[in-house]
Amino acid sequence: MPIRERVKRIGERTLLASGLAGTRRRLLRDGRLILGYHNVMPDGATPGTDSSLHLPRQAFAEQLDLLMQTHRIVSLSELLSDRPGPGDRPIAAITFDDAYRGALTTGMDELARRGLTATIFVAPAFVGGGSFWWDDIDWPAGTPEGDAFRERALGECRGDRDAVHSAAQACGFRSRGVPDHARCASEQELRDALARGVAELASHSWSHPNLAALDEETLARELARPMEWLRARFSGALPVLAYPYGRWSEPVARAAASAGYMAALRVDGGWLHARASAPYSAPRFAVPAGLSTPGFALRASGLFCH
Repeated sequence: MPIRERVKRIGERTLLASGLAGTRRRLLRDGRLILGYHNVMPDGATPGTDSSLHLPRQAFAEQLDLLMQTHRIVSLSELLSDRPGPGDRPIAAITFDDAYRGALTTGMDELARRGLTATIFVAPAFVGGGSFWWDDIDWPAGTPEGDAFRERALGECRGDRDAVHSAAQACGFRSRGVPDHARCASEQELRDALARGVAELASHSWSHPNLAALDEETLARELARPMEWLRARFSGALPVLAYPYGRWSEPVARAAASAGYMAALRVDGGWLHARASAPYSAPRFAVPAGLSTPGFALRASGLFCH
């Protein structure tokens, strides 16, 4: 482990032991925290190219155990309700973007062991083993070059998978094999998660574009089709949208409201203090795979994550 990372982790453990996290959490006992995950990998698995999205099973299990001690974990639908219920500690809801197979199997197993539930945001165009460009292109994620490519992918290419692949080829980035756990789940795996009582399903658009870069007609289709698809196959689909890539704008928020969504979620912003104030730009705490357990505890308590 690099020296800088060691120092950071020592600092996290020291701060956690100081009791500040508990104090902050008590101040936020009326707050609401939506946690945003992507994938959970089975033991011994390798992540996709953007490793920050693929959390090892053991790390996920440790985070759930810690969260159960410090928060009251509820479904997203309950958290977004006007009256989620009284309590002496903050409430939290667990969400997964992209409906990765690992999340629907390994992740749901860990939830089931603890009697918890999560909301899975589904982009139906990928259901049935589809892969996402950030996993099946060998690009330098997490570097300045990678950041520039990601901005090109979301801007010029609008997040469209085929356009991003063309841009990657022009940059000299090759495709790579994607393991099964890093592919999108099947309809049956979604159905199994619902049957186990560990999941509710919601929309992640139809094909995971940058919604803020779309024309009005295309945006309307991207918002309407996933809910039609979900309602035709599963009962109780939640009319909530998770913005792909976290990209949104006021016009996109208005389009989501017009399409019948009751709320829409970002991938940043931390705590939700008042649902009614901004239901179509609700914040989340995005949990990266490299976050240590003490670091998770600090952020879930409201330190460095407001």
